[in-house]
Amino acid sequence: MTALDADRLRTELATAGPYTALDVVASTGSTNADLCDAARDGAPDRTVLIAEEQTAGVGRLARTWVSPAGAGLYVSVLLRPAEVPPTATGSLAIVAGLALADLCAELGVDATLKWPNDVLVGGGKLAGVLAELVAQQDNQAVVLGIGLNVNPVGDVEPGPGGLAATSLAECGARTADRTEVALRLLRALAEREAAWRTARGDLAEAGMLDAYRRVCGTIGRAVTVSMPEEKSLTGTAVDLDAVGRLSVEDDDGRRTTVLAGDVIHLR
Repeated sequence: MTALDADRLRTELATAGPYTALDVVASTGSTNADLCDAARDGAPDRTVLIAEEQTAGVGRLARTWVSPAGAGLYVSVLLRPAEVPPTATGSLAIVAGLALADLCAELGVDATLKWPNDVLVGGGKLAGVLAELVAQQDNQAVVLGIGLNVNPVGDVEPGPGGLAATSLAECGARTADRTEVALRLLRALAEREAAWRTARGDLAEAGMLDAYRRVCGTIGRAVTVSMPEEKSLTGTAVDLDAVGRLSVEDDDGRRTTVLAGDVIHLR
């Protein structure tokens, strides 16, 4: 498969903006882990790292993400949103999910979002997002990792809820050129993230809460949410708040607000 055009990506995204730096590597364990280390070493806001292959990609609840060479985009972005209160940085996962939905719409793919940020098409999983906070005393940093299947990834084990992997190519996208897809994705993310930052992390003020509700396939569904420390919650997903937390109502009418977890849509 054709390699990513690193020079074009840097010219169009880093030299002229909206990103500060962009690098493409042939293989790494995890782009998120690499950028977390770079953040601690002082890497600047809006630094991008893309890998042709990941050998130790990680998703939510420490699940592995299959990242074969040439099949997808494995992208991490380091953000230093000083304008946003630390309590609101968790909504970045919603921002990334919307950027992926924007990309799918551009490419003619009818996608929905499974809270907080998995992208589903026709019952298969197309993409996922992992946001990691990098603890620093004087300059908060968040590393946002995106794994997007552009071409078929082969025979991989289904994810939680039996979700099989799918790809842009299999979904009839207008292009499966990975460089072009990367350009479109990172531009969509930059636009969404800038609006989010201006709104100080408030999704409603940024105009993204209603946008997310329109493309979210979780709201109104019966769900089970797997949370850290092997906790789980079953009920109906009823809504999101301004920082992207999910409200789940059980059979007795009690509502629980979930900040992070892995959702399974129940039939």
